Amino acid sequence: MADEAAETPIIRRPRMTPEREIELLNAAMDVLREVGYEELSMDLVAARGRCSKATLYRLWPTKPDLVAAALYATRPVRPQEIDTGSLRGDLLTLVTVLGANADEHTALFAGLGHAMLTDADLHEAVQATVVKPWFVELDGFIDRAVERGELPTRPPAAGLLPELLLGAAFMRPLFGGGLADLEYLTRCLDLVLLPAVLPETPNP
Repeated sequence: MADEAAETPIIRRPRMTPEREIELLNAAMDVLREVGYEELSMDLVAARGRCSKATLYRLWPTKPDLVAAALYATRPVRPQEIDTGSLRGDLLTLVTVLGANADEHTALFAGLGHAMLTDADLHEAVQATVVKPWFVELDGFIDRAVERGELPTRPPAAGLLPELLLGAAFMRPLFGGGLADLEYLTRCLDLVLLPAVLPETPNP
């Protein structure tokens, strides 16, 4: 009996590569855009990603975990990779990407926002995986501006910057103003966001 056990080959699962993981997360995003969060299922994602449900559950134990991971991995811009040498330049680079993707992401995030209000697990997963890291990354813009002397100290309004920016990007359609395109976001940046954090320039 011991000899038989010793001769039994050990079956090892192939290791999931980062590239394959991104493929599955992209598949999840495709399904999410097509059917919405409520109708999304592990079966649909597995079929789209050409994998087993067991593979998905091994990597992301719940649907909220999968969706949150997909949102973070496929986000259109990574603030920590932006460093133009000025606060306005950093923020302008960010809103340029947000404006270019407004059509694709506005409806998606509007639907997810409603789902997060009714699904505590989704809310917790998105907060931990997407929102909090995003806020930390945007906070880096302010930290770098202080380090290079563009800001004398950390401004009191700095903590509101991520919320104001995301609010401007995704809430405009609710008020009948159309999508938050680059022109609109640039005006928000120059007329609202930057004046809130930059020191006042003394009158000559």
